[in-house]
Amino acid sequence: MSATAPQETLLLREISTADALACHALSRAVNWPHRAEDWKMVIGLGHGVVATLGEEIVATALWWPYGESHATLGMIIVSPAHQGGGIGKRLMQALFEQAQGRSLMLNATAAGEPLYAKLGFVPCGGVQQHQGDAPAIAAPVLQAGMSLRLGRPADLEMLERIDRQATGLARKPMLEMLLACGECIVLERSGQPVGFSILRRFGRGLVIGPVVAMKRDDAQTLIAHWLHEQRGQFLRVDIQADSGLGDWLTECGLKPAGLVTSMVLGEMPDQPGPMRLYALANQALG
Repeated sequence: MSATAPQETLLLREISTADALACHALSRAVNWPHRAEDWKMVIGLGHGVVATLGEEIVATALWWPYGESHATLGMIIVSPAHQGGGIGKRLMQALFEQAQGRSLMLNATAAGEPLYAKLGFVPCGGVQQHQGDAPAIAAPVLQAGMSLRLGRPADLEMLERIDRQATGLARKPMLEMLLACGECIVLERSGQPVGFSILRRFGRGLVIGPVVAMKRDDAQTLIAHWLHEQRGQFLRVDIQADSGLGDWLTECGLKPAGLVTSMVLGEMPDQPGPMRLYALANQALG
């Protein structure tokens, strides 16, 4: 008789929120900060697959539809013990089948970028992560005619409208979820909205994002509000690499903590403006 036990077959199946604890354990194995609650949120918003060996989840991959033409991909993780065996490619092929011809966007780590390039993704920008304990800073000084107010569930339609100006994407379900689990502020000029930002619990502390604004000074005001309100709390912001906010955030005590490459397979969405996305909800959701 052979002393070698039969190898278990790798199987792919649909992900569900019941997998959140196992996915959390997998993300901890690769030093990602996501909590089980963070996994439940992203699984609930999207679709995807897990790869299993027996009862063990050894890999994950998710995607989030934003309308019928575009989607983002993320939470693509392969257990360190099973990397290099082609699992990542199988996961991506499963996502391609599920996403049904949509243009796909993702933010690639240095480790994942070669695979995505082989599959046809091309660079289209970058995302710089900043994080640290919120410093003691003064509340932002508002110009004449400007005001900050709390966002409300009744603002959802307005938030979706200006978010679509910034991203070109139909992200209403995501915004609704973020409003439910976080705090929102709206920046107004002469009573008209010119930006918003959302703060929520994530990973080691709190994350600021998305941040949507008409100009960089407005984005700084939206972020500075949270820095002032959350003094001493661990905060994270994932900014567009070309946002012009990096040096300011570093001066504020939120230091750079990693740069990833934004990539696209297909067409980028049309971003009509005048709003711009300065900081992401997170690197998976965009």
